[in-house]
Amino acid sequence: MDNSILGLHHITAIADDAKRNLDFYTKVLGLRLVKKTVNFDDPGTYHFYFGNEQGTPGTILTFFPWEGIGKGKQGAGMATHIGYAVPEGSLGFWKNRLREHNVGFLEDEIFGEKLISFTDPDGLQLQFIEPLIKDNRSVWTTADINHENALKGFHNITLTLKEADPTLKVLTDILGYSVQRQENERYRLTTDGIATANIVDIVADRNLPFGRNAAGTNHHVAFRVKDDNILMEYREKVLAAGLDITPKINRDYFFSLYFREPGGVLFEIATDNPGFTVDEPLESLGTALKLPKQYESHRSQIEATLPKID
Repeated sequence: MDNSILGLHHITAIADDAKRNLDFYTKVLGLRLVKKTVNFDDPGTYHFYFGNEQGTPGTILTFFPWEGIGKGKQGAGMATHIGYAVPEGSLGFWKNRLREHNVGFLEDEIFGEKLISFTDPDGLQLQFIEPLIKDNRSVWTTADINHENALKGFHNITLTLKEADPTLKVLTDILGYSVQRQENERYRLTTDGIATANIVDIVADRNLPFGRNAAGTNHHVAFRVKDDNILMEYREKVLAAGLDITPKINRDYFFSLYFREPGGVLFEIATDNPGFTVDEPLESLGTALKLPKQYESHRSQIEATLPKID
């Protein structure tokens, strides 16, 4: 690992019903609940982190389940499709499993990779993809989903934009991605910093209306760096490109910077350190409600406010 962007760190989306969200990602898709905490800015709302056993960057999908927020609208200026890598030959298993849970899906192929597309209960667009390059990441397994079928983590994220060029410039000039493929108005970019969770697809459609953030849409996309020294180097690069960026923010499990790229998508850059075992041992990740320090004295009030999920 060096001072480059190491692919995707996490992706954060919005849900409506907390229990429904938790049940779908753990019981249907078989992800581990790695961390159960609250929104830093709204402690009456959960913040769930789903991933593999360790909560390795590149496997972490997080949600703000704002009860009653209602459905958002997919459109331009958004990250629209979250692609998960699945083991070769496992798409049949997933098609059967989705049918069993009354989840409709479409079969497709993008840049030579077979995939199925479907939505979660809030309408978030997911894709399970058999990568052309073998993915050797370790997986979290359940009673129903073994290592031959379990999700490996992210394969790619798709950004849907009015025009590609301004965002391509940010990805290539600042974040170090390079364009690998292009078919019509779809571009595929990769970074050499890491072999997995290292793909960003851009789909450009000038006629597409802008989306609206609410349940079933992505809130932001976080890119991964090794530590906060490298994080701050990227802050200087973003500023030098004339974009606004936040100061360094401590998110307890990583340090973050946020900036909005010209196409409208909120980008985050996040560190590997300190990780999810900073306040819970590996074997019991996600079992206790963890609160940011500033809210600990209000624990009983927050626990009474949060939706019931057990």
